[in-house]
Amino acid sequence: MKGSHEQNMDMESIYRTYENLVYRFLYARTCDSEWAQELMQETFLRAITSISRYDGSCKLSVWLCQIAKHVLWQELRKKKRLEPVELTDALPDPSVLDGEASVLQRENRLELYQAIHHLPELEREVVLYRITGELSFRDIGEILGKSENWARTVFYRTKQKIRKELKEYES
Repeated sequence: MKGSHEQNMDMESIYRTYENLVYRFLYARTCDSEWAQELMQETFLRAITSISRYDGSCKLSVWLCQIAKHVLWQELRKKKRLEPVELTDALPDPSVLDGEASVLQRENRLELYQAIHHLPELEREVVLYRITGELSFRDIGEILGKSENWARTVFYRTKQKIRKELKEYES
């Protein structure tokens, strides 16, 4: 077993390596930077206390995001809130929905985020992790226990669904 100093150094390295990923994961769920920061700190505190239980059966990033999701849902239950913070028009520009090309440029971001809000939970998570958390498809797949290709496919199909819904709305 490692000494406490050696273990602390490992946790410092883990924190530096994964803090941005965990923050983006939480921000994608909360859409509130201060709250995401607080939840991230709590996530790493819990990771420190339970690092001995990490068995390596999944990537460390996935394990940390699982802790983060658990911390978030505990906080939501404490606050007696059933859903993460409502989507608002203060979120990033919707053109990032297609990172390579600005396909979904909309004048009214609220319409876009209302469409996202009404998606089934799994599709909504994939889209939000991608556009607000800026997570890779590999990270999204790992967090949700799926493959990178699954995350790409869900994101692409959901993007098409949103495009169709917005075109119908405009008509």
